[in-house]
Amino acid sequence: MAEVGTGFLEQLKSCIVWSWTYLWTLWFFIMLFLVYILRVPLKINDNLTTVSMFLNTLTPKFYVALTGTSSLISGLILIFEWWYFRKYGTSFIEQVSVSHLRPLLGGVDNSAPSAASAAGGDADSNRQSVSECKVWRNPLNLFRGAEYNRYTWVTGREPLTYYDMNLSAQDHQTFFTCDTDHLRPADAIMQKAWRERNPQARISAAHEALELNECATAYILLAEEEATTIVEAEKLFKQALKAGEGCYRRSQQLQHHGAQYEAQHRRDTNVLVYIKRRLAMCARKLGRTREAVKMMRDLMKEFPLLSMFNIHENLLEALLELQAYADVQAVLAKYDDISLPKSATICYTAALLKARAVSDKFSPEAASRRGLSTAEMNAVEAIHRAVEFNPHVPKYLLEMKSLILPPEHILKRGDSEAIAYAFFHLQHWKRVEGALNLLHCTWEGTFRMIPYPLEKGHLFYPYPICTETADRELLPSFHEVSVYPKKELPFFILFTAGLCSFTAMLALLTHQFPELMGVFAKAFLSTLFAPLNFVMEKVESILPSSLWHQLTRI
Repeated sequence: MAEVGTGFLEQLKSCIVWSWTYLWTLWFFIMLFLVYILRVPLKINDNLTTVSMFLNTLTPKFYVALTGTSSLISGLILIFEWWYFRKYGTSFIEQVSVSHLRPLLGGVDNSAPSAASAAGGDADSNRQSVSECKVWRNPLNLFRGAEYNRYTWVTGREPLTYYDMNLSAQDHQTFFTCDTDHLRPADAIMQKAWRERNPQARISAAHEALELNECATAYILLAEEEATTIVEAEKLFKQALKAGEGCYRRSQQLQHHGAQYEAQHRRDTNVLVYIKRRLAMCARKLGRTREAVKMMRDLMKEFPLLSMFNIHENLLEALLELQAYADVQAVLAKYDDISLPKSATICYTAALLKARAVSDKFSPEAASRRGLSTAEMNAVEAIHRAVEFNPHVPKYLLEMKSLILPPEHILKRGDSEAIAYAFFHLQHWKRVEGALNLLHCTWEGTFRMIPYPLEKGHLFYPYPICTETADRELLPSFHEVSVYPKKELPFFILFTAGLCSFTAMLALLTHQFPELMGVFAKAFLSTLFAPLNFVMEKVESILPSSLWHQLTRI
């Protein structure tokens, strides 16, 4: 019974809402009819005559000032709308209309689904959108002290956003701390240090922890933030490795003695893997690429289950530097699997290997005459697959957009991932003869296969709509975020631009040719009101002249 009553109330409410959408039109015509009937007692004709006489006495300077002021106000609105659109990707007027005015006018709020839909398909789509917009740790993130801070010293710009650094702080607390840290003074100090926002306070806390004990996480913090060169960072990481291995061996023997020991062993494992991975990255940056490859392979064999660090992406980049393409193909065969999450590194490296087989002899003119061979078709399909996964990468590889330092976190399929990939892999594409030429000739063909990327994809899920918002949080303000699909200018920007231009033109013409503009204005107004005068004459001819007297008698 309760469900029947609720359904009846919903139907009644929908009927009332539907009726009000049309009753306002009837109310409008009734008001017009009353105004027409009451035009004599209200002296509407006399008032209109007075207004017209007042307007005729105004000088052209008044109209110049009026149109000029209108142009100035619409210009200011245009500037604000353009700034808001560039910063947030939407129109301020449209956002206010949808968020505040639409509910007041009885509009339906699509963001609040019904209980049935929330329990069904909408919940699944919401979970999918959340997973698509998940932010990941950048496997190739730079060192703060030796690289990010050096950029700040040279340019005066901050390459990292507060949101990005806050995510890093959360990662450090997750990987490098556990519930038993308060039992060890050095670890207790480091537990507080990872929560500090001030870099100098974190560094001071790390030195304080080292005075108490050989603390691996303290060495990690100093290597990441205090070391000003990669050589200094490598020395500190080697000291951290010595301390981390000792802690790992001790916790490994006690891991089965209880939940606390298991959590401590998990923390020590994360610390050890992080140290070895950063040491391999130091070796790669210092030119010892073969040593770095060996360290990464050993690390992946020793800890095969820790795929969350994405060490295989570091390995792929190092193997490409060695031009060991057979080894790269072997790694891709393991990780470019349909059941595993994709990344720009996986997709574009696969495309690079297939392009390498045909790019040196590829010619657009010859391909248009004879058609594409099987190998060329495979290369083009691989490029289309990579571009569909992340459409922002080609602009950076083809140097159509300037690169910046990659952030510490990336959004897969977003501009942040494209920057992180191109920053390290552009040199590998340049090394393969003709690869960038093949990419330049074929990458835009991807968009013909997916005309509506937000609704339906070809090889992947539809492109997530949340990438622009997340990338604006991850990337510095001086970088122009790449947006896909390209957004058209909102209506109100075009409207205010047209209004500003039109009123400015009227002000200029009225100032230069006041008499001629007056003639045009009178002709325009007479033409505008001609249909209304015609309707009023017809109504007066149909209605009796004594209708007002009959209504007053009633």
